[in-house]
Amino acid sequence: MTAAVTNWAGNVTFAARQIHRPGSVEELRRIVAGADRLRVLGTGHSFNRLADTDGDLVSLANLPTEVTIDAASSTVTAGGGIRYGELAAHLHAHGYALHNLASLPHISVAGACATATHGSGQHNGNLATAVRALDLVTADGDLVRLDHTHPDFAGAVVSLGGLGVVTSVTLAIQPTFDVAQYVYEGLTRDALVAHWPQIAASGWSVSLFTDWSSTDVDQVWVKRRTDADAAPVDADGWGLTAADGPRHPVPGMPAENCTSQLGVAGPWHNRLPHFRLDFTPSSGAELQSEWLVPADDVVAAFDAVAGLRERIAPVLQTCEIRTVAADELWLSMNYRRDAVAIHFTWVADTTAVLPVVTAIEQVLAPYAPRPHWGKLFTVDADVLAGRYERWSDFADLLVRYDPAGVFHNDFLDRYFPR
Repeated sequence: MTAAVTNWAGNVTFAARQIHRPGSVEELRRIVAGADRLRVLGTGHSFNRLADTDGDLVSLANLPTEVTIDAASSTVTAGGGIRYGELAAHLHAHGYALHNLASLPHISVAGACATATHGSGQHNGNLATAVRALDLVTADGDLVRLDHTHPDFAGAVVSLGGLGVVTSVTLAIQPTFDVAQYVYEGLTRDALVAHWPQIAASGWSVSLFTDWSSTDVDQVWVKRRTDADAAPVDADGWGLTAADGPRHPVPGMPAENCTSQLGVAGPWHNRLPHFRLDFTPSSGAELQSEWLVPADDVVAAFDAVAGLRERIAPVLQTCEIRTVAADELWLSMNYRRDAVAIHFTWVADTTAVLPVVTAIEQVLAPYAPRPHWGKLFTVDADVLAGRYERWSDFADLLVRYDPAGVFHNDFLDRYFPR
């Protein structure tokens, strides 16, 4: 490499010898077959060394991005390197939608699915739950297709990049829909406890934001489908005040970077993300962590984190709390349990942040938290293995698909040693 390459946040400088940018799947297959160690470089929106390698990096940015809609099966197939914002705009233009989107539309489809990245909603699974098939180049350069009927499918979708290079993904789609987004302020801790089930069910997607300067919630973002029958927001009963203008989740950041609010309805892909595709949501000067706990433990987990707020607040930009539905994907943080995700956007100071990350893991330990694979966490492998029923099955899958460890790196060696 002629210049250092970093992730989006700048806290990881990749150790790779070189970056390949193949222009075709056939060229990619030759590169993979000739590599001793290789990882895929997506949009770089991981905050740990999951994508790092001492071998080669490969970018899918130059591969064909053809999008094929199959109306008969209600699916869409697209290149794994395509960003969600680009795919979503294409789908909407043809009258279709995905079930959900993450906060950022800038992330790649393959990378987001491989790490079980998610949006919000009691009945919405993470983004990987939309996958119906995937094509991947395995370590010997073979092109393999796995669909939802394949016995390895549930282990291969959230794969952490350990099985091969995903060249295309087939996703479930549905008719397009509109969403109206509302922001409310002033949710107290007591009101959260008293009304949590109703608050969580008040929209297709609901997010709570706090800076932990108190035990109260600063903002409640409610994204409501205009064609759905979700119970309305009871602002008066829950002690909420409707925001008098657009808001940004991070205090002091420009609200024009965010998707339209104030109840103005618009296409799903322009409301479900928090941030607009045509704006960079921040300078990247941040770190992120997230843990998912069982939905029934939301109050206890909230109070456990609140007990650390004097340590959290000085190194925090914002904390987001949202729900994600259970699924059957082996390494999904939502495997067989409805969950509440507690997400932290930190200041860009790893030395100051990591001790707080460890402290949060300790207070959440009674609730068996599962950290987001692409964010900062410090929990030991043996502890984390005990929180996934199919952990050993996935370890076996890694060996079976990649016996020489071409796609292994230090991160996978730590959690799935060969």
